[in-house]
Amino acid sequence: MNKAVKALVLAGMMAGALAPLSASAHFQEILPTLPLLSERSGLAERLSMVFTHPMEGGPVMEMGPPQRAGVFAGGKITDLTSTLVRQPQDGKTAYQLDYTVPGPGDYQFFLSPAPYWEPAEGKMIVHHSKVVVNALGEEQGWDDLIGLPVEIQPLTRPYGLWTGMVFQGRVLSQGKPVPHAEIEIEYRGQGRITIPEDPFVTQVVKADERGVFTIALPRAGWWGMAALVEGDAPMKAPTGAMVPVEVGGLLWVNVQDMTPAP
Repeated sequence: MNKAVKALVLAGMMAGALAPLSASAHFQEILPTLPLLSERSGLAERLSMVFTHPMEGGPVMEMGPPQRAGVFAGGKITDLTSTLVRQPQDGKTAYQLDYTVPGPGDYQFFLSPAPYWEPAEGKMIVHHSKVVVNALGEEQGWDDLIGLPVEIQPLTRPYGLWTGMVFQGRVLSQGKPVPHAEIEIEYRGQGRITIPEDPFVTQVVKADERGVFTIALPRAGWWGMAALVEGDAPMKAPTGAMVPVEVGGLLWVNVQDMTPAP
């Protein structure tokens, strides 16, 4: 190896060593302003939909026009795709949704985004995401399945969660449990958490033979869990090539600290 080549190799190694920490996991956020609606808060809800890296607070990725957005309640889907409003975030396209719930119950808001081309991984990404909002304390339907291509069914009620609780969910693809599915978990740290090494950005667990997984929630705030499954058929990338598809089912839950009574 001559001196010039050695210099190039050394420079590359140094650049890698000095490069900032980065996470490979992408998370499609669908986050309500309020995780619970009460008479005091009112029944109006605003949801933010950003495709990003939640632990680090970015970089934000460009979103194409979503395929579908809606709310599932009382066994029925209400399509809300036409009500989405573009809401730029860090110079990238993101979306916002305003909705007033009609009464008490559990409301599952969901988003099926446009496929996203990830050249670094050589695949298209489609993450079907949902979040459950309870209104006025009537708990019915939080574990119902919407029927998304890949979906996490909560086995633990996905709201009213205290910090440190254990959460269980089940991964389904086309309505059937996915044995040993891989689930990525990120806390929405927004860059406010010190990250000693890359593995601390995204936690990874695997489901059991029934598709059931268990995680702990050690900090107050929003947590996203993404079950990842390989798509049945390839998809055409912007390059023109047919590439693999990563289909994700995401669920967001909010955790709160206990505070002493006055």
